Amino acid sequence: QVQLVESGGGSVQTGGSLRLSCVASGYTTNTYPKGWFRQVPGKEREGVAVVSSAGVATYTETVKGRFTISQDSEKNTLYLQMNKLEPEDTAMYYCAATPKWWPSLSEADFTYWGQGTQVTVSS
Repeated sequence: QVQLVESGGGSVQTGGSLRLSCVASGYTTNTYPKGWFRQVPGKEREGVAVVSSAGVATYTETVKGRFTISQDSEKNTLYLQMNKLEPEDTAMYYCAATPKWWPSLSEADFTYWGQGTQVTVSS
């Protein structure tokens, strides 16, 4: 079992920045936090950014150039640096873990999920 705890959410104005963190505990073979997703009420959860075991990142189109996903050297902590935030980025953000070497932005690729951290961007 892998437990994930997100932090770093909050309220900012348009153009502001936030850095989300996700700390993993417990261990399942080759399973590490590798993805950030977000969800607004009434909509499906959306893949925001994922990172492969080789360190290659994939982003959804709307955050390219503004968000950066990264891991610590032990791969137990996942980060999401969010710059130039827009009201459309307002959502609950979830961290997810997977044993997949190169996950996609699909939530079907992920096995474990955190409880989420709220990000609110005001205009």
